[in-house]
Amino acid sequence: MSATFDVAVVGAGVFGAWTAWHLARRGQRVVLLEAYGPAHNRASSGGETRIIRMSYGPDEIYTRLAQRSLVQWKELCASAGEKLFVQTGVLWMAAEGDAYLRDSIANLQRHGVKHEVMNRRELEVRYPQVNFEGVACGVLETESGVLLARRAVNCVVENAKQAGVEFRIAQITQPRAAGKLESISTTSGECISAGSFVFACGPWLGKLFPEVLGQRIFPTRQEVFFFGSPPGDPRFAPPALPTWLFQGEEMYGMPDIESRGLKVALDRHGERVDPDTQSRLPTREAVDQARNYVARRFPALEDAPITETRVCQYENTSNGDFLVDRHPELSNVWLAGGGSGHGFKHGPAFGEYATSVVLGQEAAEPRFTLATKATEQHRSVH
Repeated sequence: MSATFDVAVVGAGVFGAWTAWHLARRGQRVVLLEAYGPAHNRASSGGETRIIRMSYGPDEIYTRLAQRSLVQWKELCASAGEKLFVQTGVLWMAAEGDAYLRDSIANLQRHGVKHEVMNRRELEVRYPQVNFEGVACGVLETESGVLLARRAVNCVVENAKQAGVEFRIAQITQPRAAGKLESISTTSGECISAGSFVFACGPWLGKLFPEVLGQRIFPTRQEVFFFGSPPGDPRFAPPALPTWLFQGEEMYGMPDIESRGLKVALDRHGERVDPDTQSRLPTREAVDQARNYVARRFPALEDAPITETRVCQYENTSNGDFLVDRHPELSNVWLAGGGSGHGFKHGPAFGEYATSVVLGQEAAEPRFTLATKATEQHRSVH
């Protein structure tokens, strides 16, 4: 069997799904291929919730992308009749003199992002359930919040199908060609031809293109925990508690969304892993670290049960910038990824940009090119 399309997109996480969505709306005949399913439980886009926020220190490119993406997420919610965004507010906290927070505030002001700046005393009055020891200042993005991740990606795929995208569950074999890729093959024996190919395979990019990306994409193990709120206690659900990030401690979390409990995770990169074989069970060390942290920052949850855990992965580039660029040896193959732990929120704007670049309608952003991706990690985007 064979089929021919204008563009084949491989990978139905948030980047691939939105890229297919935008391509279809620009008149392309698109097939979207996924080995397991949209936002499956091994994907970096899997899980129930993701933060959408505008603060990026002085890094205005991601503030602009996040603003554009929030508009499109809300438009999707309205057109699909789905609640995929919860406006919890996002609270960044830092110690005295933190340059990142100071730059974020200036950036938010420049781009008209609604926010409140609070000192420690004001934070303690607003959120008495939190221990603000070591925190001097906080900035609350009042209109930011949480995306319901798994549901959101499924909604994008369904919406893309309505726009004409053909979606298939299929595992492809490693592409082998020179100069130009005419087709890709699936493990079931199907041949899929297309004018262009976009590989948005997240942590699998390095496995599909080992010579080009094997040392430039870094999948890392990341463990997430949910702590059950005390019965009858609304202090850990929105609007009483916003989504939060403690900058210096590299910890973040979300309030109790849909009664799943307080979400807590370490933003520091974990060990390098294989997304196909890594254990999805949390380690005792990570469990203890999460418990100790919650007991310190949220004293009322000291004895709270862990009600749910998740082990996923980031898909990092050397510094955290995205990757959208042509394969160096295949003229019609595009590599799209590098979510690096902060990418989910940007799905709509990422897909819009990738579509423009693939169709030759926009110049490449130098920061997203393959040439800027090193083989050693020095994270600068958070």
